[in-house]
Amino acid sequence: MNLGSPDSTAVKDVRRYLDEFLMDERVIDKPWLFRALLVKAIIVPFRAPKSAEAYRSIWTEKGSPLIVISKQQQGALKKEIEEPVSIAMRYGNPSPIQAYDELVEKNPDLEEVIVIPMYPHYAMSSYETGVEYAKEQHKKGAYSFKLTFIKPFFDNEDYVNAVTESIRPFLENGYDQVLFSYHGIPERHIVKCDPTKQHCLKVNNCCEVSSPAHAYCYRHQCWTTTNLVAGKLGIPKEKRGFSFQSRLGKDPWLQPYTAVRLQELPKEGVKKIVVVCPAFVSDCLETLEEMGEEGKEIFLHAGGESFDLIPCLNVHPLWINAMAKWVKEYASGKQEMIFEE
Repeated sequence: MNLGSPDSTAVKDVRRYLDEFLMDERVIDKPWLFRALLVKAIIVPFRAPKSAEAYRSIWTEKGSPLIVISKQQQGALKKEIEEPVSIAMRYGNPSPIQAYDELVEKNPDLEEVIVIPMYPHYAMSSYETGVEYAKEQHKKGAYSFKLTFIKPFFDNEDYVNAVTESIRPFLENGYDQVLFSYHGIPERHIVKCDPTKQHCLKVNNCCEVSSPAHAYCYRHQCWTTTNLVAGKLGIPKEKRGFSFQSRLGKDPWLQPYTAVRLQELPKEGVKKIVVVCPAFVSDCLETLEEMGEEGKEIFLHAGGESFDLIPCLNVHPLWINAMAKWVKEYASGKQEMIFEE
């Protein structure tokens, strides 16, 4: 289960998609009336045409890259496990109900569905809303099978190894910095998800100080992934960067901002950069257009000389093997990767 995509690059389809996405109370966590006025009267009317243009720049003959890659992942995973595999999106098509119906049609006696939210890190606007939506659709359809969810896998050895090996070939020709760019979220989301209400963004070096809050802290989990991957690759601290992209609105979001760092780095002597986006396991608008086009332009215009964007895991064999392993281990009684509610 991934984020989703418009059905086409037509403005009307992009508008419908953005409306569903931004009206999600876990994305813009404001009262409904305020959110409706903001989204329907301000953001979507102005953003839809620009987003449609951005989607057109990455659209393929087969459709949205995210949907196409998800289908490729589905096909690759089917070859590794005996269980049937369907795909679903949090927004747009195919919906969880479509996926559930497809599974039940092929397996009338279905007892359990394992859901893999394609978000390595916990955030209320990604993992949490995906899980809750899958549950809502399950309840709405009155299905008899139970749902089991794979928990965030930001520090899972198989995921970390897959990211590590996807990066390694890009370092062979040398680099000034490897920039780990993650999708941004508002700081208020970090505070809201902190079960202790006393740790995140309140304690000095909060990501490095042990706390129960880390199980729900997006920033800590991104920081952890960066350190684990960089450690395996032997990237020294002075040659690794850590930033957040895709800011929306004027409220403070997690910093440093990727766009700002890409503009600053050439002035700091970083001329040759390698960029990886570990929060995304499938290439999409935020990687292909925002980073691959806009990010590259910002960096080169600011004086950078070389910009390499590493593809997401997509159908990397180690990533497909990781998902297959989680399913197989659960089926055999090992449940380390499983999160049930």
